[in-house]
Amino acid sequence: MTDTWTAREAIDAVADPGSFTELPLPPRAGEPDGPIGWPGYDESAARAAERTGERESVVCGAASIAGRETVIVSFEFGFLGGSLGEPTGDLLEAAYTLAGQRRAPLVSLIATGGSRMQEGMRALAQLQRVARQSARLRAAGVPQIAVARDPSTGGGWATLGAGADIVLALPGAQVGFAGSRVRPPGADPAAYSAEGQLAAGQIDALVDPGELRTALADWVLLLSGPRGTGAPEPPGTPVAWPARVTSGQEAVALARSPGRPRADAWLAAYFDGPVREIGGDRCGGTDPGMRCGFGIRRGRTVAYAAQCGTATRPAGYRTATRLVSLAGVLGIPVLTLIDTPGAANDAEAERSGAGSAIGGLFLAMATARVPLTSLLIGEGGSGGALALAAPGNTWATPDSYFSVIAPEAAAAILKRPPERTAETADQLRLRPHDLVELGIVRGVVSLDREP
Repeated sequence: MTDTWTAREAIDAVADPGSFTELPLPPRAGEPDGPIGWPGYDESAARAAERTGERESVVCGAASIAGRETVIVSFEFGFLGGSLGEPTGDLLEAAYTLAGQRRAPLVSLIATGGSRMQEGMRALAQLQRVARQSARLRAAGVPQIAVARDPSTGGGWATLGAGADIVLALPGAQVGFAGSRVRPPGADPAAYSAEGQLAAGQIDALVDPGELRTALADWVLLLSGPRGTGAPEPPGTPVAWPARVTSGQEAVALARSPGRPRADAWLAAYFDGPVREIGGDRCGGTDPGMRCGFGIRRGRTVAYAAQCGTATRPAGYRTATRLVSLAGVLGIPVLTLIDTPGAANDAEAERSGAGSAIGGLFLAMATARVPLTSLLIGEGGSGGALALAAPGNTWATPDSYFSVIAPEAAAAILKRPPERTAETADQLRLRPHDLVELGIVRGVVSLDREP
């Protein structure tokens, strides 16, 4: 069920009561029937103003959300379909400028049909204007959060919506670049829905209207709250000297045990404040085996990317790359949890760009602008695991292993019979204490069940 909010009702649904201070519509010299003289445009705009009580298709201003300052852009779909024209661009530029001056997160509550036809290319050019302002905010490290209401289509969706750092959507909302009247005949309507966009990795989460205030409060806190300094401490308690697992095969068995702690247990023990996840690689894919997001640890925000024990797919690596890049822009340190038998190696993974996705994450980790900490919590299978490892600051748990390749695969490559797999595992020196001695990990930690 989607919302039927006006622009101001949407603001009231998320902002602290009485906190909204509206930005005035910047003055602009009037042109009869707009910049291209569209017959009847002035009358249409006047009727829209009378019907909605608004002078433009957006309402912008400063407001607090859960006590934290933000700048809110809220669309009025009743005003010419929430379309973007030159006056809309004036207001949007003023909102972006204010967010930059105050270093306040920009929250966009989108409900638009696209660019205003009655202003022709002058209207379409507003998308470049919005993109320029968005780039300036990003360069300044100011977060941008979008909420796709119904509908969110056209250039407004592509710039303010899909171009934001975090994209939420209301269930059932129409979301997509192509509006309902310009799609190919027979096009699958699910592809243009909030649910379809979530499945395709284009938005981070669906949020019911009644829960939107809480969700935005968490995101504003996570993206603009205290950062602290230095790398995050690894989860768990350091072990003075790791117990020596008797064999490589035993280390592999412990890492593959269904009873050992997984990513969810480590994350639950680590974070003591709100946690929110991002979803999707923005390239059409998702991977439930890679959890990425932000949480509060001892009063400061920490970003995380956590493998969940499955073969990581290209979308998972791209989502992790997106997480590390966003954390770098916002100055948020990153924790990664490594647990995968390796990268997915099926034909679909290759068609989806496994090599470039893994390479992209290696590059993001190598050039990260924020401190990184990694913990090997289970299997560390080859480059598909190493891509998530912080150079020089990776730790391991007692029930983990890290190897250039899984022992079974190594034996096969060396043309050894299966009965020599255990011997191969020993030769690979993949046990936790081997990794410490080899300088691959800094030390061994055990799980704290209490935060």
